Amino acid sequence: MPALRELQRRFAAGVFGAEEVGTGLPIRAGGLSAARRLQIYRNGVHASFRGALADCYPVVRRLLGEDCFRAVARDYSRGHVSASGNLHDYGAAFPVFLAAHPALGGLSYLADVARLEWLMQEVYHAANAPGLDRAEIAALAAVPADRYGDLRLRLDPAARLLRSDFPVLRIWQANQPGRDGAVHLDEGGDGLLIRRRGEDIEFEALGDGEFTLLAALASGCPVLDAGRRALVRQPDFNLTEALGRRLADGLLIGFQLS
Repeated sequence: MPALRELQRRFAAGVFGAEEVGTGLPIRAGGLSAARRLQIYRNGVHASFRGALADCYPVVRRLLGEDCFRAVARDYSRGHVSASGNLHDYGAAFPVFLAAHPALGGLSYLADVARLEWLMQEVYHAANAPGLDRAEIAALAAVPADRYGDLRLRLDPAARLLRSDFPVLRIWQANQPGRDGAVHLDEGGDGLLIRRRGEDIEFEALGDGEFTLLAALASGCPVLDAGRRALVRQPDFNLTEALGRRLADGLLIGFQLS
């Protein structure tokens, strides 16, 4: 009898690898062959993965149709093992997988729709974070004016940014239950802020300047560098107004002085 660790490794390989990998496992038959018992378990695990994908990507599922989505989800589950015990984490690589899938080359917008749905999943399950308290507001107000550019501002963890060449929000909205799904792909792209307020997920279309600013801040850029990037994208962008508004509405929840 192999050691427990080796037995667990071989069992996992039998569930997630090729079917023949698990044939040598010491599984008691009991009316069914060892291979058949392992196959039942394997089918159940992969069905759970495909169900998690269907729950997370309902609009992608509608766009592809049931049969096509089932086939694509099966392909994904065979090549992507969950690295987490939480099924909410499964499917993070699905947008990239869709973009590279050889059978979906004519649906160039599909991966970005999937990106939107995954970011909604992340936003919904993100941790709650309090905004600036009185002491932090006072500390921010006390920063010398010549040091403002060195500030690094933190975004609410329940917020994400998405830029797409396609009208992904309109595609998502048009494919909700009861809607007809009609969208013209030449309507223009989106720069979106996706955030959770309470239990609700909200979308906000951003101009080029503000999107660039927030993306730079989210990546850890100090305010001066982030502002410069925003002004390159949108020369008439009002940096002071945008920062004040985002501090007031709770999107910016913390700061650090470099």
